[in-house]
Amino acid sequence: MMFSSADVFWFSLALCFLAAFCAHKISTHLPRKYETCRLHVIFQDLIRYGKTKQTVKRHDWLRQFDVPKRWFWHFYAISVGWNGLLLALYLNLTFRHHSYPSWLRGVLDIGTVVPSADSHVPQLSTLLVQLLLWVHSLRRLLECLFVSVFSDGAMHLVQYVFGLGFYVVLGLTVLCSDRLGKGTGSLLSQLDLFHVAGIALFIGASLMQHQSMVLLARLRTGKSGSVETLAHRVPKGGWFELVSCPHYFAELLIYVSLSLVFGGLSLTWWLVVLYVLFNQALAAQLCHDLYISKYESYPKHRKAFIPFVL
Repeated sequence: MMFSSADVFWFSLALCFLAAFCAHKISTHLPRKYETCRLHVIFQDLIRYGKTKQTVKRHDWLRQFDVPKRWFWHFYAISVGWNGLLLALYLNLTFRHHSYPSWLRGVLDIGTVVPSADSHVPQLSTLLVQLLLWVHSLRRLLECLFVSVFSDGAMHLVQYVFGLGFYVVLGLTVLCSDRLGKGTGSLLSQLDLFHVAGIALFIGASLMQHQSMVLLARLRTGKSGSVETLAHRVPKGGWFELVSCPHYFAELLIYVSLSLVFGGLSLTWWLVVLYVLFNQALAAQLCHDLYISKYESYPKHRKAFIPFVL
């Protein structure tokens, strides 16, 4: 089996976040004197954002790299525009048989390998994944703008730049997976049960994530919907009764659903799922640790990320 540069990229990224997750878990057992170690502080500053960053005793020079956490909406705005463009180009290729622009073909050539004879990723799968990715980005953009209530929390400039580039690379990865082989026949004839299962999981996970975002927002708003406080409170209701961060768990399920839409045939996309698993696990663990340390009555049965598991 030949691995593409896209495979290497996502696998390397997954390993980086797995290493960060393990390093954080180990750091919680170190003597308190190491909390002021410069390397430890820089590491914690890089992996934390929002409320979890406020617990780190940082030097003033590190704060120069802070940007507002509320800028999260920039990520989804970029994704809606960029992945909307890629979706339009793919539709143009599929229905009007117009080639991709030369710059896009060059980028995709870098990210893919020569397809093998047994590769078979239906065009319908690529079209649906690109469409669902765009829908996901649009929903998250609207939630950031009209549902979420952001405090004055910050994130690192490196995290911000990474977030801006993430969805750009993600959309290109979808098109790279399409080059592994095309289905035969009309798009409708390519419809299979795995498409239905993937879309069903996508809808369920999206509803779970939206419910979680609404419940988080209600911790800071009154019955009228106006913001009453920016303080952090213990989330309750819905999937919060099982895990501290169901919105992160839903994010993982969304990417698993897209892999199902691919029929489970895209190794590259499973590596994307692996990256999302470790990335969201780290973010969830940081939130979970904060809740446990801050609230003595925090429910002991709650896991950080995946119900009954992690």
